[in-house]
Amino acid sequence: MSTSRDGAANATAIQDRSFFGHPRGLSTLFFTEMWERFSYYGLRPLLVLFMSAALIDGGFGIERSQASAIVGIYAASVYLASLPGGWVADRLLGLRRAIMLGAVLISLGHISIGLSSFAHSPLPFFIGLILIVLGTGLLKPNISAIVGDLYPEGGARRDAGFSIFYMGINTGAILGQFATGLLGEKFGWHWGFGAAGVGMLIGLAWFALRAGPTLGNLGLEISRHPDPVKQARQERIMKLALAGGLGLLVLVIVLAATGALQLNPQAIGQNMTYVLVGVAVLYFAAIFMFGGLNSHEKKRILVIAILFFFASIFWAAFEQAPTSLNLFARDFTDRTVFGWEVPAIWFQIVNSLFIVLLAPVFAGIWLGLGRRNANPSSPVKFSLGLLFAGLGFALMIPAANLVVGSGGALKVSPWWLVFSYLFQTVGELCLSPVGLSTMTKLSPRKYVGQMMGIWFLATSVGNLIAGLVGGNVDPEKLDQMPTLFIGTTVALVAAAILLAVLSPLIKKLIPDENKLTGE
Repeated sequence: MSTSRDGAANATAIQDRSFFGHPRGLSTLFFTEMWERFSYYGLRPLLVLFMSAALIDGGFGIERSQASAIVGIYAASVYLASLPGGWVADRLLGLRRAIMLGAVLISLGHISIGLSSFAHSPLPFFIGLILIVLGTGLLKPNISAIVGDLYPEGGARRDAGFSIFYMGINTGAILGQFATGLLGEKFGWHWGFGAAGVGMLIGLAWFALRAGPTLGNLGLEISRHPDPVKQARQERIMKLALAGGLGLLVLVIVLAATGALQLNPQAIGQNMTYVLVGVAVLYFAAIFMFGGLNSHEKKRILVIAILFFFASIFWAAFEQAPTSLNLFARDFTDRTVFGWEVPAIWFQIVNSLFIVLLAPVFAGIWLGLGRRNANPSSPVKFSLGLLFAGLGFALMIPAANLVVGSGGALKVSPWWLVFSYLFQTVGELCLSPVGLSTMTKLSPRKYVGQMMGIWFLATSVGNLIAGLVGGNVDPEKLDQMPTLFIGTTVALVAAAILLAVLSPLIKKLIPDENKLTGE
């Protein structure tokens, strides 16, 4: 009887199309993710400013390069935490409970950071960052996995649903950067931190109130072993592993807080790239050999591994926005509009604005192509994404050469950056929401949360590489800029061509990709 009611509730949640032709549950997930991204992107621009500000200005007085390294580690860790977060959701909590716990941890993290601006102590600040990392690891991959569950038929409708979901991400990014940036810089750090925290609390309340009525029982069940004895043993192992990991984390925090352990953020950031790539390689090898997969599922995992590689290349270029492109905006771009100088950081919002404007267009394109049985495969869309991002960086080559030719005296038109971000946004819309959708389509059911974590691990690797590359740009050494933009363009275009060549082979591995349900 219970199973029948569960199935009926899930069917109702899936078949309801009252949210612009999509399941009403998409609105719950859309606004939850929007407010979570409001808090994340609202906080991120403040971190370097706050940490590097002098003590007299309410900051910590941390040296700028160290502060930047901390932000890079934080951004990479946020996405890295998605891997264990998906694992915990799949095996212990279920997707919905993981999302709720994640939202609570993120909210507590913002509260802790807000207290640090009053306490003038770095301890609650860094504890807050850690709580946000843990919470985001539980929330972000699993909310995307439930979006995929709303579309068991797969195909173009799922891609369109993820495009709409992605628009919510960028709406939150725009609102968060405007609101917290203004409040934090003009009225005080605690006001900016507080605004980010309020945004997350709104997202938490929205999900708590709306999940039940709109999602049915989607995301409540964990993946269980058919043998209850083995299931109980797996849960014990998981709980021990979690307790050990959290205990080690607490130990590091205590040792660092007491000065017994000295941490070098720059060295940590440089070594994390190798660690993350190694984690990815070992994880794919382990799940391929010991994951209990059949031959068809192994082919899907192989495709995910290939797309992971190309996604990492894309994000390594795309995430230069807060580093090399941000420096270019600050130092070499004419930002004066009607006598007022536009803040350099506002150029970071251009991408999100284009996403909001173009996401419905791309959702319509995928649906239209799907109705004509001409919907491109995921590898083809990935290849287009890499190509358009390459065109965006190609635009920056002549802009950089203009600056170099003037000896740094010339400030170029802001339209160079605006059109560069436009092409990068088109690339992002070809790759990122499609990547989210593809992970849910190709992942074996029992690994769907973990595969979402793997997708965000690619973003984590890209963030670290982008930080290392972009951090080497020195405004005093102008010749580095054209070299960086040329190298990035060549890498993106070469990757696009290689993936296009591989696409027919990948299609043989997943011949019915658009029909996959993830089951």
